[in-house]
Amino acid sequence: MDSHSSDRGPATMKAVYTVVERAQGKSFWVRIGAAFVNRDGSFTVKLDALPVNGMLQIRDPQPLRDGAGATPRGEDDIPF
Repeated sequence: MDSHSSDRGPATMKAVYTVVERAQGKSFWVRIGAAFVNRDGSFTVKLDALPVNGMLQIRDPQPLRDGAGATPRGEDDIPF
């Protein structure tokens, strides 16, 4: 069974985010790459940017909202 078999489906790809803290306790999630689940359960991560805070969130991809980018469920986002 390879990492792209039909029983695992789209769950083999994850979105990589960094969380930018903003004023008044708000945070903005910025998608900075993708992660792929390997056959042994480990991840291969490809980043398009580096987080300045050193923190990554790896989650299932979310649909785009209002063309502004994807934000994980349950998280607040504010514009720049």
